[in-house]
Amino acid sequence: MGNTVAREDFEWVYTDQPHADRRKEILAKHPEIKALMKPDYNLIWVVVLMVLAQLTAFYLVKDLDWKWVIFWAYVFGSCISHSMTLAIHEISHNSAFGNSKAMWNRWFGIFANLPLGLPYSISFKRYHMDHHRYLGGDGIDVDIPTNFEGWFFCTRFRKFIWIVLQPLFYAIRPLCINPKPITRLEIINLLAQLSFDVVIYYLWGVKSIFYMLAGSILGLGLHPISGHFIAEHYMFLKGHETYSYYGPLNLLTFNVGYHNEHHDFPNIPGKSLPLVKKIAAEYYDNLPQYNSWIKVLYDFVMDDTISPYSRMKRQLKGEVKQD
Repeated sequence: MGNTVAREDFEWVYTDQPHADRRKEILAKHPEIKALMKPDYNLIWVVVLMVLAQLTAFYLVKDLDWKWVIFWAYVFGSCISHSMTLAIHEISHNSAFGNSKAMWNRWFGIFANLPLGLPYSISFKRYHMDHHRYLGGDGIDVDIPTNFEGWFFCTRFRKFIWIVLQPLFYAIRPLCINPKPITRLEIINLLAQLSFDVVIYYLWGVKSIFYMLAGSILGLGLHPISGHFIAEHYMFLKGHETYSYYGPLNLLTFNVGYHNEHHDFPNIPGKSLPLVKKIAAEYYDNLPQYNSWIKVLYDFVMDDTISPYSRMKRQLKGEVKQD
């Protein structure tokens, strides 16, 4: 329980990320993949239905006993909330309306954000684009844990607590690693969210607000879907930076598990990533992959050689352009 993990620093690498080169190779061999680079208009209707489902849930829980509010927040609300964060991830890549209507995607992201209770969409988009351009970039990619996280969460028990508190670290990490000036859209996102929360409280009371916020926090913490946070880039095998997951939870997460495919082709919507894997099977079938996010969480806690330090990190050179 108290074993300390072996790693004491990140895995520093001095090569470029592999995704750009692989993308060029795949497109040269399979140019038909370019046809998949188009919006997924079905995403719009899925998001609208998810928002309506949560609004219905807010109404249904308003008079329940607290134990049932907590129960449904974890069993149902957490799944919808985490799924919605991944819908927002899709929207951040302009998958809903396409690159030609970038602002439509930003406004739609603010709408999708509403049932989460906390403003998230606009800031996520700004930082997530850095994650793709500068994967592992020191001081830029806020998906990389801080040195404090790597140093402190170094035992099985502490790693378990780290998983529980993941929403907190994802919220404060950008302020520690790469703070950015607040933009007008972020202020609009905040005001829209606060207005929505006030309306829900006025209409249905504190239990609906608790259900909304608890579902978001629980869904991003100790939850099977949260295995994707660790599965995507934590180095369970030395030398491998990005990993894909091909299990059933992709049905709830807009295929975010197809993560090598996503980093190779970030402008292809999640709906089409299985087709990318099928077309370019010779590139993906032999890469390290997972079939269980629950096992990823278990292995992360129990494997004494894995910790928040188990990430590749790069010292960036040349000009860095950020959103």
